Amino acid sequence: MMDAGILSFGFFQNAIAAAVLASIACGIIGSLVVVRRMVTVSGGISHAAFGGVGLGYLFSIDPIVGAFIFSVGVALGIGILKEKAGQEIDTLIGAVWAAGMAVGIISVSLSGGYAPDLFSYLFGNILLVPQGDILLMAVFSAFIVAIVALFYLPLQAVTFDEEYARVMNLPATPLSLVLLVLTATSVVILIRLVGIILVIALLVLPAASVRGFTTRLPTMMAASVVLALVLSLSGLFLSYAWDLPSGATIILLGAAVYAAALVLSRFSPARWGGGSRTGRRLPQQEEQGAR
Repeated sequence: MMDAGILSFGFFQNAIAAAVLASIACGIIGSLVVVRRMVTVSGGISHAAFGGVGLGYLFSIDPIVGAFIFSVGVALGIGILKEKAGQEIDTLIGAVWAAGMAVGIISVSLSGGYAPDLFSYLFGNILLVPQGDILLMAVFSAFIVAIVALFYLPLQAVTFDEEYARVMNLPATPLSLVLLVLTATSVVILIRLVGIILVIALLVLPAASVRGFTTRLPTMMAASVVLALVLSLSGLFLSYAWDLPSGATIILLGAAVYAAALVLSRFSPARWGGGSRTGRRLPQQEEQGAR
């Protein structure tokens, strides 16, 4: 049993605030990642983020800030090399995945001494999120919401069908880069909750679970935010009550929900109507549905 008085403690309030902020990123960006089929790209960015954490220790700056700068640089590098150099995306992902981890390991080694909280950056601990990181997460979450709100329709077009976006004379390449930067920002938000190793799962599982029950992107985003919050809070309380690793508990709950959703979605009306043959509702269908 868990004492209800735990809610009065600052560290637990910080954990709840972190869960709320992380759920925003999971729901909004996770939906775009799943529909755009960028899961592997997101995995590469999330693991490369360890390079930024290591550089943060090396140069005595906040590892979360280091992870943000490094992740955004990696995301932009992937997008530019794919477009300009014609590199295969899976090759780029493999390169940045390994190189980012290597940079992090070497940086931590060169920093000398003990690297505090390094384990929590790798595997996450929502109960140890400090007030300073909550403020950073709030800034990053506000940035994500603002960008998606301002550029929702163009981002939607690029997410569903990049070629369609080009035909409509939309700046597909810059929009793709914006989406990669938003993905990198989301990765940084989630690091403190579940760690670099498990970030990709929390980013993807809520949206993937919801996808089989709706053909509209706004509905998918909203439902994913709610589901991510439920998973994060449930994992938080269970991990505290049973003395379990918080990040792994949240991910296992998410995996269980996803497995159940795979079965239940077979009976959902959204499976047979309203979407494209690839399971993605096209932008013109979104416009018709909104009328």
